[in-house]
Amino acid sequence: MLEVTALGWTLTIGVIVALLALDLALGVLRPHVVGFREAAGWSIFYIAVAIAFGLVFGSVAGWNFGTEYFAGYIVEKSLSVDNLFVFVIIMSTFAVPERYQQEALTFGIIIALVLRVVFIALGATLLNLFSFMFLIFGLILIYTAVQLFRHRDEDPSVDDNGLVKAARRWLPVTEDYVDGKMITRVDGKRMVTPLFLVLLAIGSTDILFALDSIPAVFGVTEQAYIVLVANAFALLGLRALFFLVKGLLDRLVYLSTGLSVILAFIGFKLILHWAHKAVSPSVPEVSTLVSLGVIIGILIVTTVASLIRSGRDPSLKAHAGSLQAHPDRQPHQ
Repeated sequence: MLEVTALGWTLTIGVIVALLALDLALGVLRPHVVGFREAAGWSIFYIAVAIAFGLVFGSVAGWNFGTEYFAGYIVEKSLSVDNLFVFVIIMSTFAVPERYQQEALTFGIIIALVLRVVFIALGATLLNLFSFMFLIFGLILIYTAVQLFRHRDEDPSVDDNGLVKAARRWLPVTEDYVDGKMITRVDGKRMVTPLFLVLLAIGSTDILFALDSIPAVFGVTEQAYIVLVANAFALLGLRALFFLVKGLLDRLVYLSTGLSVILAFIGFKLILHWAHKAVSPSVPEVSTLVSLGVIIGILIVTTVASLIRSGRDPSLKAHAGSLQAHPDRQPHQ
């Protein structure tokens, strides 16, 4: 069992908050159009910080835990790419000006981090109290994987978002973005801007992603500390990664398929873990090192196959995948 001292928690939270403050300053206090060089530089920085943390953590806590951290980080990073698909859809649906996209993304990441802290605490508590939650989490991931695979050629629709529907119905909304404000006054009347609706869409979507990603990362580690830092470092670089890869996302035509396979694999791993503990010790378990190899292998195959397929047929466009059907939409050919 991983023992983290109060000082360890304090330093870790301090690093995460400092990085979050840096991201907030870059994305909100200085709104501007992000170029490729800037996006690449910050993406490399956040990935380097995550790797450096993993190396320090592994050398201090032991490389069994270090391997769990890197496995969890890669799982969360791969799932965060699917987040980016949805962010692109939301930005396009609301026609968010490029200079305000950083603000929307940064606040979306903050919302995602807060939600994940809540879900991590809840998940860790449930797993400690009830061993059958490994079975429940496993079944949830397998169900999600099946739905994602079935609707891999679709995109989630903002029109299905209940919070956005309610806000449009009950709140006065301005026509334009009013200098990037979320709430403003027009003729003495308080109104929300479309940016407020964007944050509602991103925040409520983050809840769905948290419901998938938290059980997934608990599939490679039972340590709440590792789950938290893996999530935090995967999410912190999301703003820069968005601007770096948004032009390349359309080419990852098999990403949803690859993610559905990863979720199914982790789901079966959780079920085996539950059976090993609750049914019989003779039930085999999948080691973290094997999990790490399988996940990396799936991502490599998915990426290479996607680039080859989209290179042969440039008209193909990738999709984020959806957990429910949208019969009014034509599937991607």
